[in-house]
Amino acid sequence: MSFKNEDLIAVCQRTMPFGKYQGRPLVDLPEPYLLWFADRGFPRGELGRLMALAMILSVENLTHLVAPFREGGGG
Repeated sequence: MSFKNEDLIAVCQRTMPFGKYQGRPLVDLPEPYLLWFADRGFPRGELGRLMALAMILSVENLTHLVAPFREGGGG
């Protein structure tokens, strides 16, 4: 499985715009929260696409892939 750098950067920079985790980077959303959305349907558009990516990264234990793109991570 491969990911575009632009998507990995976006999932680190984009924040949740609503709800309990408002303001939190999508990559840092709790896995159960992402799975809840997966079950009920992610929001449409870019937000939903990035939330789905965040879920894949979490479920597959691939969050190390975003380390270079995190704030202050040199990416």
